[in-house]
Amino acid sequence: MAKRERVVRMSVELPLWRALTGYRVLTMIYAVLLAIFGRDNFGQQRFERPWVAVAYLAFLFVWTLATLPKVRSAANCTKRFLVADLVVALTGILLTPLADVDSQSFDGPTLPSIWTAGAVLAFAIKGGWRWAAFASTFVAAANIIQRGEPSRDTYHNVLLVWVASIAIGYVVEVARASERTLARALEIEAATRERERLARDIHDSVLQVLAMVQRRGAAIGGEAADLGRMAGEQEVALRTLVSSGLVPPTRVSEDAAEGAVVRTVEVDEEAGPADAAPCDLRALLAPHAGSRTSFAEPGAPVLLPAPSARELAAAVSAALDNVRVHAGPDAQAWILVEDEPDEVIVTVRDDGPGIPEGRLAQAEGEGRLGVAFSIRGRLRDLGGTAELISVPGQGCEVELKVPRAPKVSRGKAGTAR
Repeated sequence: MAKRERVVRMSVELPLWRALTGYRVLTMIYAVLLAIFGRDNFGQQRFERPWVAVAYLAFLFVWTLATLPKVRSAANCTKRFLVADLVVALTGILLTPLADVDSQSFDGPTLPSIWTAGAVLAFAIKGGWRWAAFASTFVAAANIIQRGEPSRDTYHNVLLVWVASIAIGYVVEVARASERTLARALEIEAATRERERLARDIHDSVLQVLAMVQRRGAAIGGEAADLGRMAGEQEVALRTLVSSGLVPPTRVSEDAAEGAVVRTVEVDEEAGPADAAPCDLRALLAPHAGSRTSFAEPGAPVLLPAPSARELAAAVSAALDNVRVHAGPDAQAWILVEDEPDEVIVTVRDDGPGIPEGRLAQAEGEGRLGVAFSIRGRLRDLGGTAELISVPGQGCEVELKVPRAPKVSRGKAGTAR
């Protein structure tokens, strides 16, 4: 089953930009309604120069709606727009005393009211806490100038906006760093799993042929021995390359905000119309039956998705190869298929000498990855497990379990031969 994973990225700030868009619209409406109906609630009379308030709020209404596309993503929100948006907010704060001279005697709202916080939040989402500190400092200065003689509440509100905006900017930076780390980790995992898949194919084909040429050449002697020696050298080199191959760098471009929300997507490169129909596992395992291999199967078809059935059959084939190589040509092997409601279990057992303790770890250290890739790796990709039971002198048993609903397992499968 030629299946690999790729990583798809999205901007981590996308939900924040959407929230900011809604915030700007709602706070703009609030500022307009507050200027019309709410001033008496703050102890203030109507504007002494209502035309100033009307002109500014009309401009704020048009500006907010016209710039909605600018706050939909980090790429659209340019530095020039951020500066212009901050100027609009500062202008509204400083125009408040001109519209109402008595506003400096009260801690009531300014013309833009809490809409100003949206301009500061845009700086925080776009550039992090440093940009937020820059914008909120200007807002704080404008509020202090607008009040003339600021009260304790004025300083309290100014400090609250300053701290909140910096905190949000810092959280955005941490979220970006976390998402980039997660993106890279999943890319490395996907690349590693792809390398393991290729290594399984190489082990099942090229490495087996090279090992056979080496053995046959050494047995024949003469020029064939030289050919076998060279085949052995190439086998060692290829095993080393497979076991220590580097993980390729990421091929996924980042967005303008350098943030990422990561999800993995499975791609079946060889899937075709035939893969849509279930496959009877018995038909794939039956050819292994012979004088030295007994095959026990259920009376009814054992149906699995075709890719899963092929991978499970390949793992069984790899286990039988181990029997022939390590248990000897006279060893007897048994294949047992069990069809459970929620999983399929295939057991491969032999009557060979068994596996000495620590032999599997030693083989993996030497680059012999048939067990790690051809058996354990295949079952892990299917969401199943591969477990080994071996007693020295009493043979070996490999139990392969595949769930009915294939899934990609993130954990480690059990140890297999």
